[in-house]
Amino acid sequence: MSDDGIPQSGRGYRRGPVLLRGNQVPQTTTDQRLLASDQESDWLHSDPWRVMRIQSEFVEGFGALAELGPAVSVFGSARTKPDHEDYRAGETVGRLLVEAGYSVITGGGPGVMEAANKGAAEAGGTSVGLGIELPFEQGVNEFVNLGINFRYFFARKTMFLKYAQGFIVMPGGFGTFDELFEAVTLVQTHKVTQFPLVLVGKEYWGGLLEWIRSTALTHGTISEADLDIMHLTDDPAEAVNHVVERVHQIEAEQAALQAAAAAERATEEAALEGPGLPSTLGGA
Repeated sequence: MSDDGIPQSGRGYRRGPVLLRGNQVPQTTTDQRLLASDQESDWLHSDPWRVMRIQSEFVEGFGALAELGPAVSVFGSARTKPDHEDYRAGETVGRLLVEAGYSVITGGGPGVMEAANKGAAEAGGTSVGLGIELPFEQGVNEFVNLGINFRYFFARKTMFLKYAQGFIVMPGGFGTFDELFEAVTLVQTHKVTQFPLVLVGKEYWGGLLEWIRSTALTHGTISEADLDIMHLTDDPAEAVNHVVERVHQIEAEQAALQAAAAAERATEEAALEGPGLPSTLGGA
């Protein structure tokens, strides 16, 4: 018998898809445990309850961003001060993206993230901040006009990728590295449709790219084509222009592929139908 009173065939106790036998069979039913008034709160921290929290984060994120429209995710250090050139570059990137018709998505924190949100908000665009729960207080910066806070990094990362047509990566630390290399890996393995990925700051990123070329490529752990995934520049305007042009190029390539596939299907269907039967009307 299952814990909801449905007769079961075979030996053992079934709880949904789970089979329990011997000392794994519970002494009370699910309904009894649900309705008990003297429960402890430990279940709030159990893995099944975490699954519900994770599900809720995806539902809330998808619901909030589904109608966002074209957007670009901007990454960079939370430690960058407002008087730093990287902060000013972040403001420019945010403003130019809005002027090009894009919303701006950041991690919602201070530093470069704040700069990009500020540039977007002051240009009259949608300034998105995807915050994360951290052991030290960070919060969402004041220039975010659409904010979502996440408990789980992987749910947050999905939103960065799912709703962005491209990435612009400013100088940053481990969090920025994490987002950068995850995006590169997803493009390299074709888990996501190709999208532009721009690094801003030749002095900051140049050594990393040189190491990738001189060590990883030489060692045979990546291919020559992988080097083309990232575009490097010092100019915020060039970064935005590269994203815009590459997005249009990708869209044109996809449209051409879809048209070719449709034409091929039409040809195959015509071949399967074969030649039409000759008409006998009016024949001798």
